[in-house]
Amino acid sequence: MAFTGKYILESQENYEQFLEAIGLLSAKTDHKVVTEVVQDGDHFTWTQSIPNWTWSNEFTIGQECELQTMTGAKFTANVTMEGGKIKIQFPQYLFTAEIVEDKLEMNCTTPGDTGLVFKRVNTRT
Repeated sequence: MAFTGKYILESQENYEQFLEAIGLLSAKTDHKVVTEVVQDGDHFTWTQSIPNWTWSNEFTIGQECELQTMTGAKFTANVTMEGGKIKIQFPQYLFTAEIVEDKLEMNCTTPGDTGLVFKRVNTRT
């Protein structure tokens, strides 16, 4: 499937500003995040990891799913895909992900008129 693969962080924009905006500046790391995606039709397992920390969610496109934030707080969200772009409304930001030229591009956008966009570009390994 299009998203299935293992990806390593290539570049990012507004990382520290995003962590500060959502109250997680203490989670800042210089490690390169590894993202592993397993796609089976509309069902996904999405895992991000650095040494000593792993964060994973399972979800199905078009369904309301129980997910967890980076801090482990659970929430429910409807997961959608429009034009090949996955969209999930987290409690503090909108998460989107898409494959662009075989790279995984992920954006987290905080709400409001001054919404901050945290962008990560990940290379398939």
